[in-house]
Amino acid sequence: MTTAHGNEGQDALLQRLESVAHKASGLVDSNVVLTPRLINHSENTTYLLSDDAGTERKILRIHRIDYHSPAAIKSELTWVDALRNEAGVHTPQILPGCSDDRIQFITTDDVPEGRQCVFFEYLAGEEPDEDNLLPSFPNLGETTARMHRHARNWTLPDGFERFHWNVDTAFGGAPHWGHWYYGPNLNNERNQLFTRLVSCMSDRLNKFGTAPDRYGLVHADMRVANLLIHNGDTRVIDFDDSGISWYLYDLATALSFIEERPDVPDLIGAWLEGYRREEEMSQAEEDEIPTFLMLRRMLILAWMGSHSETDLAQSLGDEYTDVSCDLAEIYMAKFG
Repeated sequence: MTTAHGNEGQDALLQRLESVAHKASGLVDSNVVLTPRLINHSENTTYLLSDDAGTERKILRIHRIDYHSPAAIKSELTWVDALRNEAGVHTPQILPGCSDDRIQFITTDDVPEGRQCVFFEYLAGEEPDEDNLLPSFPNLGETTARMHRHARNWTLPDGFERFHWNVDTAFGGAPHWGHWYYGPNLNNERNQLFTRLVSCMSDRLNKFGTAPDRYGLVHADMRVANLLIHNGDTRVIDFDDSGISWYLYDLATALSFIEERPDVPDLIGAWLEGYRREEEMSQAEEDEIPTFLMLRRMLILAWMGSHSETDLAQSLGDEYTDVSCDLAEIYMAKFG
């Protein structure tokens, strides 16, 4: 999840990007003709490239304009490779284009400004069942712990460039996803509540600190849409938001949009059980999980304000803000 595509309407943008997808389908190594089919559009735009029989499939990601630099995309891909090769985490292989470059810059008559594009291996698997998440959460916690252990011990390559997700980039003067107060269905009373919430969270996060055992390279979007389960193996895709943040932020992202569900305590417990198979988690860290859940909640509220044209933001609607107020009241009763 990133920021908005300027003021262009979604339908008009997709019409233009289709030309990029068709051109890109001829640039990836293949012995057959591959046809693009849109599978997701929120900030980046993702296509499945496949032949008529569906026997050869690849993934194309078209990056939104003016968000990640080529160096930042290269850094993301480098970590994806390292996790697969060094940490035993099943991530997709990055496929070079015909020029052997892993990042293709593609222009068309409809998109003369061009777009950065990346090809990925198609990974088989199914998203976890949102109605029955508990069975998948221990393995998710274990996989996340392997990623965090790798991050703690990995020396960042020269020129490594990714966003930080911290108090300043969430709530400061120029937040990555915009300001929460542009979210939907807000009024003066709710603004006052969220202002107190943000102040309380910021104080707690600053006290929690950014020591290397708590703060480092994370996926930053571990929601079910970016997980695939195949024969019991948890596969992780879409590292576009990966960056430097608190390790516990990955747990919060796994619970995106469902923080109010009655089974959340059980899901957290299952995740922690799996995590502790691989890495330690102190009681002080566990006690701070509610803060990270609300941090993610407020970041999504800001994202909705800057992404109001997307299907996801519209599907969440005013109810997301309504529930956020309820959760904020509960949080402030405990920590405020």
